[in-house]
Amino acid sequence: MTAVKQIICRLIAVSILMFSATSFASDNTLSDNTGSKNISSGNARAFLDGITDYRENDFAGAITKFSEIAGTGIKNGKLFYNLGNTYLKNGEIGYAVLWYERAMQLIPNDPDLKFNLEYARSLVKDATEDKISPVFKILFFWKYLFSESTVQWAGIVLNAIFCLFLAMQWRKKNRIVKTTGYVVLFISMLFILTAFYNYYEKTYLKYAVILPLQTSVKSGFADKSTELFVLHAGTKVKVDRQTEKFIKIVFSKGKIGWIKKSEAGLI
Repeated sequence: MTAVKQIICRLIAVSILMFSATSFASDNTLSDNTGSKNISSGNARAFLDGITDYRENDFAGAITKFSEIAGTGIKNGKLFYNLGNTYLKNGEIGYAVLWYERAMQLIPNDPDLKFNLEYARSLVKDATEDKISPVFKILFFWKYLFSESTVQWAGIVLNAIFCLFLAMQWRKKNRIVKTTGYVVLFISMLFILTAFYNYYEKTYLKYAVILPLQTSVKSGFADKSTELFVLHAGTKVKVDRQTEKFIKIVFSKGKIGWIKKSEAGLI
């Protein structure tokens, strides 16, 4: 049993180290985009001017000012949220959904952002055919209930608790402690695996949002290529492949084709 315990502890240690490396890489990426780029007085003034324009219903002016700030490389959830609001007020659903989706990557638990994104999605004409099964959402409820950071920390804390139970079991040889410890281990592994999947999904699965009011999805690059189907502003699609001027997208099962790169915004 001692050898088994040592193996389990080593596996836990490796998982924690791997998880910490993943989390640290994510923090570094965020720091590179925000911490190293100080908000200049010019950007601060542009932000305030953008808010003023928004309140005065000059949405085009607000879009220009907020976009200038975003164009400097600053990644700020509230800035992206304001851009989404401004585009929504200006009647540009595609850009509104795009900036809301980008904001969701930075402030996923913001209730106002969640509400506005759902509202913007309700205005999109295309209903995604491949919806996640309600049964799947129930079985893996923690993935949809908790934020990515919460899932990560839950995995670490539960692993630490399991190690504590393991130490108690080693000293007292109590069956209840042993059983409880393995239950905690099982739950912690679920959270850690979910954290790794969230990282994989965020890093390797690319999505985009259709920007024009309507765009034709074709079988190839040429203008004379066959039109396969039509998508509308605000529709979220998976990016399968990219060239210099075109993107191969996946809308749903069997609905795959090419659009111009200018017709979609990468999230």
